[in-house]
Amino acid sequence: MNQTQDNALKQRLIQQARQRKQHNQQQGSPATSASRTAAIDERFTRFDRQPGYQQLTLMREGGEQFGVRNPFFRVHEGNAGATTVIDDRECINFASYNYLGFSGHPAVNQAGVEALERYGSSVSASRAVSGERPIHHELEIALAETYEVEDAVVFVSGHATNVSTLGYLLGPRDLILHDEYIHNSSLVGAQLSGARRMSFAHNDPQALDALLSRHRHQFERVLIVIEGLYSMDGDAPDLARFVELKQRHQSWLMVDEAHSFGVMGERGLGLREHCNVPSREVDIWMGTLSKSLAGCGGYIAGCRALVEPLRHFAPGFLYSVGMPAQVAASSLAALRLMQQEPERLASLHRISHYFLQQARHKGLDTGASIGLAVVPVIIGSSVRAAGLSDALFKRGINVQPILHPAVPEKSARLRFFLSCEHTEAQIDETLAVLTEAM
Repeated sequence: MNQTQDNALKQRLIQQARQRKQHNQQQGSPATSASRTAAIDERFTRFDRQPGYQQLTLMREGGEQFGVRNPFFRVHEGNAGATTVIDDRECINFASYNYLGFSGHPAVNQAGVEALERYGSSVSASRAVSGERPIHHELEIALAETYEVEDAVVFVSGHATNVSTLGYLLGPRDLILHDEYIHNSSLVGAQLSGARRMSFAHNDPQALDALLSRHRHQFERVLIVIEGLYSMDGDAPDLARFVELKQRHQSWLMVDEAHSFGVMGERGLGLREHCNVPSREVDIWMGTLSKSLAGCGGYIAGCRALVEPLRHFAPGFLYSVGMPAQVAASSLAALRLMQQEPERLASLHRISHYFLQQARHKGLDTGASIGLAVVPVIIGSSVRAAGLSDALFKRGINVQPILHPAVPEKSARLRFFLSCEHTEAQIDETLAVLTEAM
């Protein structure tokens, strides 16, 4: 897709938005108390008039106009690792979190099968009432030991882990300070808590220090939330600097390790190992089981006084069905294999660095990525990013575009997730096809 086509589509979308706005203004405001019997504008009664549906319609029309197929909801017909099968065709795959290749590993599969046969397909209740199974405790003990903390608790959803933990821990008299690129789950949790929320510039301890100096004394509890490895950019914070700030300003520090655990450090222990910071220096460790640990759900690890109340009072744990036993068993098996098969992590580091070096050598904009599992190629246009994703897919390469509003329009990109099972030949082929398409 050339620049002229790109601009033409943008102008069309802008014109359509202006027309909708003009139409809405002509329709007037909804019925007031003085005219309650008047007909309600169908903008407020029909789902096909809602902004979300209108936006999807525009996106589909734009894709059809330029012959770009929808890059989302592609159906994978088997396990997705370095390769996958879509539409009966094997593709090189850069769109899965299977960093260490444990999803599909025989031992991980077998652990899930055995738990399924023993406990059934569902624990059929909240763990607080009758959904508790031994495998839950085994997984939580293993996670706490890995993080070298007192306790851990697993939630059935990674997104709900942040929502429920932040929503429970903080209140209206508190302050949440978070990196401007923090995940949606933390934003929703902050909103649920009712706490005051402020963002600071990405990976900028000085900006955080200024906010703490200005506002810390106005609030009771203050929580700083950062990520171990940012999944849009593939970069990481200076953990020691953030620890120093939280200590000096008497605040809590929470690290979301969704993408960093199992990826960073010589043993895959995450940001603390990468930065050589003791685990006890961080108050709340959060992570997910759906990436390196080949399962689904999330966890909180820390001191017992943090974890125990979450088990009894956090809504996303207390009122949700417990994690299926086969999921917990598979993640526990993956956690143990991570320690038994360190060559997988070494391969992930090697191939990630190779991708980053080769992409930069070809003049591609990889932003601030440090070359660990996540490497973006910044395109600068949502339309072009979607077009390039489609062009690569036609050549047997599956990579997802990240479009506005998920990122600023000028930062629209292709996002490559690397696996320990990718080969240099696959990387070379992918980058050759990408540079040709661009």
